[in-house]
Amino acid sequence: MTTQTDLKQLHLILGAQHHDPFHYLGLHEKGKKTFIFRTFLPQATNVWLKVGTDWLPLEKAHQDGLFTWQDNKQPTSPCLLKIKQNSATIETHDAYSFMPFISNDELHLFAEGQLNHAYNTFGAHACELQGVAGVRFAVWAPSAERVSVVGNFNNWDGRVNPMRVRGASGVWELFVPNLTAGDLYKFEIRNRQTGAIFTKIDPYAREFELRPGTASRVTPTNKYKWKDKTWLKNRGQLDWLHAPFNCYEVHLGSWQRKDGDELLSYRDLAEKLVPYVAEMGYTHIELLPITEHPLTESWGYQTTGYFGVTNRFGTPDDLRFFVDACHQANIGVILDWVPGHFPKDDWALARYDGSALYEHEDARLGEHQDWGTLIFNYGRNEVRNFLIANAYFWLEEFHIDGLRVDAVASMLYLDYSRKAGEWLPNKFGGRENLEVIDFIKQLNTIVHQDFPGALTIAEESTAWPGVSRPVYLGGLGFSMKWNMGWMNDNLAYIENDPVHRKYHHDKLTFGQLYAYSENFVLPFSHDEVVHGKHSLLDKMPGDAWQKFANLRLLLTLQLTSPGKKLNFMGNEIAQGREWNVNSSLDWHLLAYEQHQGIQRLTRDLNQKYRSINCLHDLDFEPQGFDWIDCHDSDQSIISFIRRARDGSFAIIVLNFTPVLRHNYRIGVPKAGRYAEIFNSDAEYYGGNNQGNGAGLQTENVTWMNRAQSLLITLPPLAGLIIMPVTA
Repeated sequence: MTTQTDLKQLHLILGAQHHDPFHYLGLHEKGKKTFIFRTFLPQATNVWLKVGTDWLPLEKAHQDGLFTWQDNKQPTSPCLLKIKQNSATIETHDAYSFMPFISNDELHLFAEGQLNHAYNTFGAHACELQGVAGVRFAVWAPSAERVSVVGNFNNWDGRVNPMRVRGASGVWELFVPNLTAGDLYKFEIRNRQTGAIFTKIDPYAREFELRPGTASRVTPTNKYKWKDKTWLKNRGQLDWLHAPFNCYEVHLGSWQRKDGDELLSYRDLAEKLVPYVAEMGYTHIELLPITEHPLTESWGYQTTGYFGVTNRFGTPDDLRFFVDACHQANIGVILDWVPGHFPKDDWALARYDGSALYEHEDARLGEHQDWGTLIFNYGRNEVRNFLIANAYFWLEEFHIDGLRVDAVASMLYLDYSRKAGEWLPNKFGGRENLEVIDFIKQLNTIVHQDFPGALTIAEESTAWPGVSRPVYLGGLGFSMKWNMGWMNDNLAYIENDPVHRKYHHDKLTFGQLYAYSENFVLPFSHDEVVHGKHSLLDKMPGDAWQKFANLRLLLTLQLTSPGKKLNFMGNEIAQGREWNVNSSLDWHLLAYEQHQGIQRLTRDLNQKYRSINCLHDLDFEPQGFDWIDCHDSDQSIISFIRRARDGSFAIIVLNFTPVLRHNYRIGVPKAGRYAEIFNSDAEYYGGNNQGNGAGLQTENVTWMNRAQSLLITLPPLAGLIIMPVTA
């Protein structure tokens, strides 16, 4: 007998509105020893149920596809079905015969924002459940009335595989038997308030279909065998504060391409990029975002798949192979990570369940006006958990050695790039985003605690105090911070014609006033060689000779100044045009001697930075730096000493005019013989070979408050590294 309750539930199933399909579908005991089984299969013509050794037919109880069976015999558990549809007959287990698989502990930790391995709970996972192979799905959508898994396995029909909601958690789950890695899927969501239906990607998906498609893809179980145990052990024991850190920033799609403009794969890059970086002497590669994104022109900063390895270059295991190759070549891998904003694409995270779920409802908090993107709601535990788990995912699953966190300034300030009335103050009336501060501190604490030696690096351009100071000392907890002020000052200075530089001498020296307030990285990044800013070479004033000499001088200044280093790809070959995301670097330029010279200079500077202790040991401490002369603005010359804890030191002299200066006197720390170990004017680098190749001997002449001094030949637009000769 069909009750009113049964009819109501049937109506909800047929209309794809049922909040708890397990309450109606699947096997249920009706009275004593009477079993009723229901399944909704709109594409099926006939269905049989396995009972003991027999296949018993189900009655088609509704023309839209509801099949039922009732008897006093208990079917096999989980229930096994034989389904005939489209002239084919398949056997599969019933998805509504399985127990819940997400534990209450996981739900509790997620609600608290403490489920670090949330990516193992949510998303799609090929597995066995109750002895049956299939894929388990889970998604967070608290404003949904109904959520279904749709895909190529059910004709994208949201009526077929509605999910189970886990109480008031807003978490939905379903195990679908017989699915395998490679299957495409999305989540179809019906909003509780409006009834509107959305088809969305899986926020925790690890792969996606090829562009322009947007479906999520079930990923094979990770079976990659890592070979970097020694690297990880050494990383955990490294005193990174006093170690060299020299990063090669790379956009994988435009570093180099195959004939026919085809992209290199992760494995191609392991074969080509890794040896190049090792030979050039860099310590790390920083990858512009490789999370999945639909628009190449966004460079990866408009991420839609935070857990998805972009398939532009291959599979997740291909990426693991690349990272492993880096580690075996003693190269660390830093991932550019974007937790500050996400795009408005209606198939992605924006208004995910019909509500402002990942973002704020109020545009004054939830919309980034400059970039046309949405801002995460960091005060919501589940959203914060999504981001923390994402950081954990890249560090654990891919052995990434650090995260460069994008646009931190835009996260920290509620009024960032907003006019009066366009932002909301915090609870104390201030402009600081208190929820972001808590999120960042949690992120940095977890990374440093659970991944020994892993780094977090902030792209932060303001005077916010303590960005790279430990959380327990009141800081934000980042390992390092990009020194945008140093970069802007030095680029602005060197773009001046040399005749005018003496009027801007303070731009060369001002950075030392705050150089040790943070653990700084000195960057010449991708942002400085696009959008009409010109390439580094093209920023340089003067004729061709002066342009190359100025670039050699600028790179020498960077590699000898206190702070860790970062250069964008192409800087090291003196790329002439701006970076184009859609094409390879201009490697053909290396057919010309001047471009070869810049590459040789970069390689030699990198090697010296790594091998000479005093050029990196005290990058973050004032004891590692002394001015010799910062006042010679008339001649546009600066000179300084770099020191190490072991007492070793190097003298740096930089001439920012195209004037050759003989007998230029500098004070030095001690008497004895000195040798010029690097000269950016060397013919080998494309210079004129002016310098001090015969060696130098101190004179007992007090100069610059030092008892001993040297007379040196200072080449035009050039930098020198001079060191004492040890017996």
